[in-house]
Amino acid sequence: MRVGLGYDVHPLVPGRPLVLGGVTIPHSLGLAGQSDGDVLTHAVIDAMLGAAALGDIGTHFPSADPQYSGISSLVLLARARDLLTVAGWRVGNLDATIVAEQPKMAPYALRMRQALGACLGVDVRSISVKATTTDRLGFVGRGEGIAAHAVVALEPVP
Repeated sequence: MRVGLGYDVHPLVPGRPLVLGGVTIPHSLGLAGQSDGDVLTHAVIDAMLGAAALGDIGTHFPSADPQYSGISSLVLLARARDLLTVAGWRVGNLDATIVAEQPKMAPYALRMRQALGACLGVDVRSISVKATTTDRLGFVGRGEGIAAHAVVALEPVP
């Protein structure tokens, strides 16, 4: 078994959809980024790649590469999953936390778990998505951005 930790943060900006865990959430602001800005999925990708000692999201999907402009982060997650498979690993379980003041994430957590699980081929019961605030402290508390943390346990492919 291997364990990896991922973290990502993006600023909130007008004119973009808010996508987290592959789910579009109604909000007046969205996350800036070369792809869809999905910090939750990016943190999961980094956790997976780190656990397998395969580098990080920027190594495999550089933000300066135009082919990733506007791409769904679930597409990147599927590609990272394929890299793990080639290396002899699969996701055993995932625990992630979104850090955001607004909007409330609880109504969307199950859909995020389902989207991530479907992409990874992992039962939703092995995926946890939680959310917290910073009690209005820092850039998250001021509503300037959203962050996410993820921990992934990998198992060898039988």
